[in-house]
Amino acid sequence: MKSKIQLLGALFVLIAGAVSAASFSSPGFTESVVASGISGPTAMEFAPDGRLFVCQQNGQLRVIKNGALLATPFLTVTTDSTGERGLLGIAFDPNFANNQYVYIYYTMPGSPPHNRVSRFTASGDVAVSGSETAILDLNDLSSASNHNGGAIHFGLDGKLYVAAGENANSANAQTLSNLLGKILRLNPDGSIPIDNPFYNSATGVNRAIWALGLRNPFTFAIQPGTGRMFINDVGQSAWEEIDDGIAGANYGWPNCEGVCSPPNPSFRDPINQYSHAEGCAIVGGAFYNPAVSQFPPEYTGVYFFAELCSAWIRKLDPANGNQVTTFATALSSPVDLKVSADGALYYLDRGASAVYRVEFAGTAGTVTLTLASEPSGLQLTLDGLSVTTPHAFQSAVGTTHSIGAPSSQRLNKTNYSFVNWSDGGAQTHTLITPSADTTYTATYRKKGRQ
Repeated sequence: MKSKIQLLGALFVLIAGAVSAASFSSPGFTESVVASGISGPTAMEFAPDGRLFVCQQNGQLRVIKNGALLATPFLTVTTDSTGERGLLGIAFDPNFANNQYVYIYYTMPGSPPHNRVSRFTASGDVAVSGSETAILDLNDLSSASNHNGGAIHFGLDGKLYVAAGENANSANAQTLSNLLGKILRLNPDGSIPIDNPFYNSATGVNRAIWALGLRNPFTFAIQPGTGRMFINDVGQSAWEEIDDGIAGANYGWPNCEGVCSPPNPSFRDPINQYSHAEGCAIVGGAFYNPAVSQFPPEYTGVYFFAELCSAWIRKLDPANGNQVTTFATALSSPVDLKVSADGALYYLDRGASAVYRVEFAGTAGTVTLTLASEPSGLQLTLDGLSVTTPHAFQSAVGTTHSIGAPSSQRLNKTNYSFVNWSDGGAQTHTLITPSADTTYTATYRKKGRQ
């Protein structure tokens, strides 16, 4: 039987050029290709300004802007892309709007090679030449090119979390003497927070350890609003697991794979696991808590995760006993998931060399919504943008929009003030697109009239 690294390595080579055509378990969902022609994609992340950055294993960081894959990479690093090595992670500084800092995780070539977290400064759609600053150099790697981890994300605490695999040496996962097989926690400048759980029991750079006992946490996600972390740990021979990220936790590898049997109070069991009869490698991970919800209300707060080999996406509902149901099947080979600010689910498909966008169109398709004012011709806002009434637009049933009526306006040399909306909503409020064409009218009165 082939080892996991042989299997994944073969998949990484053979799936190139495959075509994804997802089948959704619930009606109303559709997908579209955002960008294609991405070589060996491994991870993606939205910039705060809406651009989508995609890591290529070969060391190029690509940018998707206004629905198009830019020809010039944001940056290119020289990397060792053997096996599961390469450019594997991307994160944006919480203060990106001011400092333009972008962080990556990649494998530095050498004898021996090692993984590095570096920071770059953006200048528009490219990195400033010479701006690389090494934030963290991890331990030297062995000849094994698998179990490399690679995901990096900022938590709500402003700290940078880094997922490191145990480099095919299971003993690494259970020691505080190296960084492998761990979740690490750093300040944005690479210094180590003094409130890390092992700060007083580990030494030197190993004080960055935040949790241990992991095999290959290739992906993880942090929930907007709560800061909760779910870790996807790729298993060996039996189980793929989702772990609840807790400071100081030990997830048991190699003593346990999946739930410990017999139970062991020293280790934290996963909140969900699936067997290798269902797949070979858990990937992706995204909480559905966007700024604007597009999916039906029951999706709020669910955790989407994907399977590389069996090519499906499932959702876990923490509010319903961590119940897991199938969301989509018949993908090619997904490797990452993200939720956009406008409430769409994006998946990065290595097999199709493409990024896909999943939207909810509703079971009744689309309808026409019209924003009107009395008197006509005033300015209203739709999803934060100014429109002149009357303004008609198409919207998928179930989609959420924000509409607003500025309080004071001038039209034809007359001043008007807002009175009410026809649907009884607040001056600025959200609406859920109904199943029939609908007009929303904002009534104004001349200033000075009672």
